Formats: sequence, C-alpha cells, structure tokens
Amino acid sequence: MASAPVSAASIRALIAEEMPQLVAIRHDLHAHPELGYEERRTSAVVQRELTKAGVAFKADLAGGTGVLGHLPGRTPRAVGLRADMDALPIEEQSELPYRSTTPGTMHACGHDGHTTILLGAARVLARLAKSNPLPHPVSFLFQPAEEGGGGGKRMVEDGCLDGRVIGPPVERIFGLHGWPEYPLGVVGTRVGPLLAASDRFEIVVTGVGGHAAWPHACRDPVVAASAIVQAVQTIASRSVGPLDAVVVSITMIDAGSGFNIIPSSAIIRGTARTLSATVQQLVMRRLKEITTSVATAYGCSAELDYRINYPVTLNHAGAVAQFNRVAEESLGSERLRPVEQPVMGGEDFAFYGQQIPACFFVLGLVPAGRSAMPALHHPSFDFTDDAMATGVEMFVRLALSDPAQSDSAQSDSAQSDSA
Repeated sequence: MASAPVSAASIRALIAEEMPQLVAIRHDLHAHPELGYEERRTSAVVQRELTKAGVAFKADLAGGTGVLGHLPGRTPRAVGLRADMDALPIEEQSELPYRSTTPGTMHACGHDGHTTILLGAARVLARLAKSNPLPHPVSFLFQPAEEGGGGGKRMVEDGCLDGRVIGPPVERIFGLHGWPEYPLGVVGTRVGPLLAASDRFEIVVTGVGGHAAWPHACRDPVVAASAIVQAVQTIASRSVGPLDAVVVSITMIDAGSGFNIIPSSAIIRGTARTLSATVQQLVMRRLKEITTSVATAYGCSAELDYRINYPVTLNHAGAVAQFNRVAEESLGSERLRPVEQPVMGGEDFAFYGQQIPACFFVLGLVPAGRSAMPALHHPSFDFTDDAMATGVEMFVRLALSDPAQSDSAQSDSAQSDSA
C-alpha cells in the first residue's frame, strides 16, 4: 500500500534542521577546493556524510574520486540526482573567513554549493525513508571534473546509470547549477538545448625564427598568429547565419622567449560553442580553412587540433514537465522563471542526457536587496548559503514525485496541440 505523500511543511522542517550543518559543510568545502580528478578530500567528506546519514555508496569511481550513493525505494527504477565537486584554477579575491586555503584554486563556479545541496537531499531523504519506504529508489551522483575533465562521461562509463554499481538502473536524472542572474529562491529551465556544445582547439603556427632586428630574414609566426586571431572572428559574423548561435573565442596565445627574438612557432588556444551539429561541423571546417590560408599568406604553416568536448545539454520534455510541476507545487509559480534562451556555457551533465531523460535547471543566487552579484568564474564569486534550502527542497521533491504524472500531462498536451 502506498504511503501518504510527505507534506511540504514536513520537508521544509527537516531542511531547516539540516541547514546549519550544511552551511558548515559548504564553508569547509569552499576553504579546501580541489581541481578535477584531484577531489580526494572532497570525496572523503562526501563519503563521511553519506555514512553518517546511513546512505549506502560506492566510491573510487570516474578516475578515483567519484561517489555513487543510493537509497532503496518501491519501484524498480531509480531517480538520479547529480552534483559536481571540482574547483577552478583561479586565485580567490575575497576576505571571507572561509576563503580558499589553496593558492591558485577556488570554488568560483559554486560546485561547493552543488555538492552540499546533494548531501542535504540525501540526508533529508534518508530521514524520510526511516518512516516509510521512498516511492522510488534514489541514486546520488557526486562526480569529479566537470570543468573540462568530462567527469560526467566517466561516471556513465563506470555504470552509474545502468545499475552496475549500486541500486537499479536510473530512469530519469536531475541536476542544478547556481545562477547569479536569478534572484534568490527562483528556479528555471527550458525544454531542449539549455547549454551549448563546448569544444576546444589548438593551432600551432610554424615559421622561421631569428633576430628581431632582421625580421625580413624570418617568417614571423607571431604576426601570422595575430592575423589568424582576427580572421577567426569572421566565423561568427560572416560564416554562420545570424539566427544560429555560435561563439569562437581565442583565450590563450603562447609565443617567444625574449624581447629580441622572433620565435619559430606560436600556439593559439580557444573554445567554440554551438547548439547544433551542423554549425559545429561548419566551425571546424572554417577554422581549418582560415588557419591554413592565413598562415600561408604570411609565409608560415599552421596545424589545427580540434577536440569535440561536451555535447549540447538537452533537456527532455517529460523531465522538464516534471520539474515545472514540482516547482509550482513546492515554490509557487512566482518562483518559477523559464530560461528563455540557451546559454553558451558548456556542461558535462549533457553526457547523462545522452543516455536517459534528463533535466538540468538553474537556481537563483542573488540575495534579497541586491540587484547583482559576482559572476560565475569570477575571483570573488561565492555561492549563496540561503539558496541551498531551495536546492535541497527541489531535489527532495523531484525524488519523491511521480514522473508518470508529468509524462501523461505532456502526452495530453502534445495530442491537444496536434488535434
């Protein structure tokens, strides 16, 4: 016999009891950031807290630091909840009492908040499970290396979705990201592409080095590289249609060893962001054509190494319908703000969505009384503690909700639209 639904008041009371400890955990994680695949201390904190909550888990995943927690439930397939754990190679610029103690590394993207929110959801759901079996099994994915390392892909490869590690296969998965563009306590998402495919490239320009006083005797790769940097800007302005989203950014140039030496080579590195495979292929082709031709025009040669990295983060219509229903029931329609347009940032949550229905959503961070806060990847960014209660509530309610309700409503809506 199915147990009565857990009331919103009961869930919020449990979250309120957990919040002081969750704030302490996040501050501890913020003070001890670790880069991708180096999250050994963070992984140990996750394992410690899951053990205290009575949540079974398997560790040493995705290269050694990933953790998959699990709570049993009544149905044969699980709900997945995911958080990323890694920090960024940025020197923190703040006077917070819990600022980073690791030189050159900080949680500038809020993964300390994401990890703590998922721990909070695990703790609340574990407490609820002591009274009544959960309606669905829940798998908690604590993954490493979102910031370019593809930790999500390795979690999938290690069997975190298909039931090979612990618990049954995951039927549907949800993830979140703190959002400095939304007010505190507001959440949102959209059907289809939410975040872009995130690729990276390296261009090696080779010339003939020599004395800076005799440039005519050289083939200057710095000049050629400078021209390439300018020329690739035309991919967005002249090669891709104005209604198709694309970003091509040069972020690094490395050349030379002395003020009076023309080097023999220069290296250009950057990223390309697209929302469709067609545009992605066009960008790859135009980068090759431009770099080769421009280098030749300057008497040099160029080699392009283009690496397809993260796919587009695509949100499943049924999973989004479930998220929207839960958000309206839990938070009210005034705190649900749809994301109108895709964002050109990349996310390795996309790898989960390639396997099963997925919904990635954003969680507002801007504190009351403020109109703005430092952006993601800024050296003074800090995840807003008060946002964690909303994040935990959404994860808990999503884990407890019935996906069939939303799928049925989505199907009815589609049939109505086609009638």
